[in-house]
Amino acid sequence: MTLTVDPTVAWTLAALGIVLVVAEAAVLFLRRSKPDKDWSELRLRIRSWWVIVIAGAIALVLNPIAVLVVLAVVSYLALKEYLSVVPTRRADRGVLLVAYLAIPTQWWWIAQEQYGFFIIWVPVYLFMVVPAMMVLRGEVAGFLRALGTLHWGLMLCVFAIGHVAYLFVLPEAGTKGPGGAGLLLLLLILTQGNDVAQYVWGRIFGRHKIAPSVSPNKTVEGFVGGLVTTTIVAGLIGPLLAPLSWPMALWVGALMAISGFFGDLTVSAVKRDIGIKDTGTLIPGHGGVLDRVDSLIFAAPLFFHFMRYFYY
Repeated sequence: MTLTVDPTVAWTLAALGIVLVVAEAAVLFLRRSKPDKDWSELRLRIRSWWVIVIAGAIALVLNPIAVLVVLAVVSYLALKEYLSVVPTRRADRGVLLVAYLAIPTQWWWIAQEQYGFFIIWVPVYLFMVVPAMMVLRGEVAGFLRALGTLHWGLMLCVFAIGHVAYLFVLPEAGTKGPGGAGLLLLLLILTQGNDVAQYVWGRIFGRHKIAPSVSPNKTVEGFVGGLVTTTIVAGLIGPLLAPLSWPMALWVGALMAISGFFGDLTVSAVKRDIGIKDTGTLIPGHGGVLDRVDSLIFAAPLFFHFMRYFYY
C-alpha cells in the first residue's frame, strides 16, 4: 500500500496544530485570570497532545502500515496496563500469552480487510478458546471472576480499539472525502476533543456532579458543554473528513459525545473498583494509555458500524 496524504487531512492536521497553540494561550489566560485554580494538569495534557498529534501526523505521512502499527502498539500498551492493574490468578499466566497474541492476529484480519474474521475473532473464537485453556488448568477457585476479567480486557483493548484501525482501511470507492484517514481523524478529533471540552467546561462552570462515586470531576455542565461543542465541531468538519451530510454529521457528533462519555465513565468505574486513579503514568497529565483511549471503547465501534452500514 502507498499513501498520498489527502489535502483535507493535511489541512486538518495543520488546524490541530493551530488549536494547540490557541490552547496554550488559553491556559496562560486562565492562569492569570483565575490564579486560585490549579491549571497544571491542563498544561500537561496540552503538552502531551503536542506529542500525540505530531506522532500521528508522522505515521500518516510515512505509510499506511505505520498507522496500523501505531494503533497495534496502542492496543498492546492498553492491554498491558489493564492486565497489570486487574487481579489475575497465577494459574492463568500462560493464558495471558493468548490475550497478547490476539492483537497481531486481529490486526492481520484488519490489514487484509477481512471483516468476517475481524468481527468474530475476539467475541466468538477467543470467547471459547480462553475458557477452554483455563479449564484445562484445573483451577476452579475464582474461575468466573478471572474469566470475566480477561474477556473484558480483550473486548476493551483489542476488539474496541481494533475498530479504530479498521476505519483506516475502509475502501474509498464510491464515497466522498479523504477515505480512511479522514474517518480516523474525525473519530479521534470528536472523541478526544469531547474529553477536552468536557474537562474545560467542567472546570469553568461545573457545579452539579453526575456520578460522584464513579468520577467526582464529571459534572452536568461539563457533559452538556462537551456535547454541544462536539456536535458543533462535527457539523463543521464532518462533511469535510467523511461522506456525511450536515444533519448526519450533527447526529454523529452527538453520538460520539454521549458514547465517549459513557466509555470514559465505564473505565472510571473499573478503576474505582480496583482502587486506583490511573492505569499508568506513560502520558503526563492523562495517566496511562488506557486512560487516554477509554472514550473510544464505546465510540469507536458505534462510529465504525454507523459509517459502514450507511456509507461503505
